[in-house]
Amino acid sequence: MALELDHIFVCTEPGAPEANELIRFGLREGEPNTHPGQGTACRRFPFLNAMIELLWVSDPAEAQSPATRRTLLWERWSGRNSGASPFGICLRPASPASPGDIQDALFPGWNYKPSYLPETLALQIGSAGVDEPMWVYLSFVTRQHREEHFVGHPNGIREITGLVLNTPTALRSEASRIIVDNGVLSARPGDEPLLEIEFDRRRRGESRDFRPGLPFVFHF
Repeated sequence: MALELDHIFVCTEPGAPEANELIRFGLREGEPNTHPGQGTACRRFPFLNAMIELLWVSDPAEAQSPATRRTLLWERWSGRNSGASPFGICLRPASPASPGDIQDALFPGWNYKPSYLPETLALQIGSAGVDEPMWVYLSFVTRQHREEHFVGHPNGIREITGLVLNTPTALRSEASRIIVDNGVLSARPGDEPLLEIEFDRRRRGESRDFRPGLPFVFHF
C-alpha cells in the first residue's frame, strides 16, 4: 500500500512555548488539541497536505497508565533531551481504498485504540524503540481532512514536500524501512535528532534553523 505523510509531532515543553518561534516565522496556528485518557496535548500548525504538532505530556498519570504505557509516549517525552527521539511520523494511505480498515497491517506493530477515537477506529503503532521516531499509521484519514483545515500562512508556505531525518542511531525497524522505501522520508547520520522539513519544493531557496528551541530546519 502506498503511503504519504499525514502529520509530524515533536515533543516540547509543557504548553509548547516553542510554538511562538513558528508564529514569529510567519505560520498561522490552528486549533490546539487534547487527548483525553492518553495524557497528552498539542498545539498544531496545519498545511495543505499535512500538519505539524507540538506535543507534551499534560497528565503524567494518564500517560503512564496501562491504557497508554505501551505507546512509550511518556518515555519519549520525558527522555526527549536524553537519547529518545522526540519525533512522531504519522502516515495515511495515499489512495484510501478502504479507510478505517484497521485489520490491514501496514508494518509490524500493534493497534492502539485510545479513548478519544470512535470505537471502530485504531492507530497502528510500528514496533520500534524510542531511539527511533514513533511510527503511526492512520488508515481512516485522507488528504481531504488536511485540505479542509488549511487556511494559509502569512509567509506563504503551503505544503510539506520532503523530510530528512538526521539521527544519531541508525534506523533498524521494519516500520522505518517501509516508510523510507515509500519515499515519505530519508534518513542520514547526525549528532542529534533533527528533522529537516522541505516546503513547496524549496521554491524560494531559503532555510530557517529553529534550534535550540525546536529540532527543526525548514527549507522553503
